[in-house]
Amino acid sequence: MSAFHNKLENKVSKQLSSQKIGYLLGAGASYLNGNGYPLASEMWSLICDKLPEPEKNDIQSKIDEGADDLEAALDLIDDGGVKDKPHRHHVVHAIANHFITVKPSLETHAEFLYRISKRRDEIIPVFTLNYDPLLERAAVHRKLCLIDGFIGNEHAYFDSSVFQQRIGVPRRIWGTRRFGIAVGRMHLYKLHGSLGWYESGSNEVLRCGFDQPPLNGFKRLMIPPQRRKATDTMSIPYTSLWSEFRAIIRHGPFLVNRLVSIGYGMRDEHVNDVIENGLARSDMTLMIFARDLDAEVFIRWSKKKNVIIITNQKCSLNGELGPGHPNLWDFERLSKEV
Repeated sequence: MSAFHNKLENKVSKQLSSQKIGYLLGAGASYLNGNGYPLASEMWSLICDKLPEPEKNDIQSKIDEGADDLEAALDLIDDGGVKDKPHRHHVVHAIANHFITVKPSLETHAEFLYRISKRRDEIIPVFTLNYDPLLERAAVHRKLCLIDGFIGNEHAYFDSSVFQQRIGVPRRIWGTRRFGIAVGRMHLYKLHGSLGWYESGSNEVLRCGFDQPPLNGFKRLMIPPQRRKATDTMSIPYTSLWSEFRAIIRHGPFLVNRLVSIGYGMRDEHVNDVIENGLARSDMTLMIFARDLDAEVFIRWSKKKNVIIITNQKCSLNGELGPGHPNLWDFERLSKEV
């Protein structure tokens, strides 16, 4: 192990054990070395045959003409104007139908949640850009409480006020009974929606079984990969979720001092804008753990003195560049170190 790697690992260990940490999970955190949910680069090949022929052919033609991936193809078809095209809705249904068939192990995510639930912070915010239910299922598997903004059971309804609630725990201090705020409460913010989320025409938002087909008269709440996703976050329930994201990163009253990004390629500008605003704080640190980052993305973030980047190819420690790390970026390793 090089001197740079030793310094990097010591710094990461110190940061991960510090207080007031938030987590941001991208597709790489659900990939599980090919045994979990697919990466964006694999999505089209997995869902193309599940789309109606006209929409399938339109998307495929854009890819054949040079579009890099599904997101780029959808952007070429739909420019994000007032009237959208049907392609994105068919893509959402196809992704959901594929995800329903995927049954990965829950052990890695259960370990991750168990470890962060032991933190002494008042709340532990976990933001995710993924649609999959790995975190929710892992929480049940490990018998942990995970607050996701919904209240109820079979058909839970969205109520953002649950994120503001705190639980008091009675304690005896010098013979006097007092209430103290419970710590270690995990809040889950699914910023792009989720499998099992639905919306009616009256803006009623429900969470149902993850494997359940769409409710009659409801549409799935999953933001497809395309430029329109930035404007989609302006609607219910995303307005509340993104307000929480901005508050925790930048505005307060509860602020994190560290954001741990795992498996996110740092390419969604509507996400990056919030992170950039947070980094304007002198007491904020961003840690990026990803197998790979595009060269332009790496250059952009590695220039910042309050950013640490760990990838397979190269790393950056507060602006100091070094070689890649063999496995410190991997979610399975990080799940045992957070």
